[in-house]
Amino acid sequence: MLLASLVQPSFGLIFWMTLSFLAVLYILAKFAWKPILNGLKEREASIADALDEARKAREEMAALNARNEDLMREAREEREVLLKEARDIRDKEIAGAKAKAKAEGDALLARAREDIRNEKNAAITEMKNQVAELSILVAEQILKTKLGDPAAQQSLVNKVMAEAEARKS
Repeated sequence: MLLASLVQPSFGLIFWMTLSFLAVLYILAKFAWKPILNGLKEREASIADALDEARKAREEMAALNARNEDLMREAREEREVLLKEARDIRDKEIAGAKAKAKAEGDALLARAREDIRNEKNAAITEMKNQVAELSILVAEQILKTKLGDPAAQQSLVNKVMAEAEARKS
């Protein structure tokens, strides 16, 4: 019988169950539903705010990435300009050094040629002087042998005087 009473609910049991359900529903509606719904609305609002902030953060990151790309591009361009200027300066310095070295080499070569010419002229002069000394020595030796006696000397003097008078006339 006990089992039968559980299977067949009575009117009193249904009444009290309904009354307690309505009381719990009233208490929940009065005290719990508003805070739960407010909590859900706040949660929904905070999730929406978080999503908005995330979207804004993504947009800011995209803007920062774009700005970083622009800065990197500008830095690359500036680096290229600086490298080009450095190459130009290096080329100018090398060309200047080559021109200076060529000018110094040409000047050194010109001085060397001048020194060689001066040495050659000095050697030629020295040789002429030595030839003249040798000629004088040879002439002196020849004259000593040929004009060793006074009669030969007198004959030579007379001959030279006659030639000198012939030139005057």
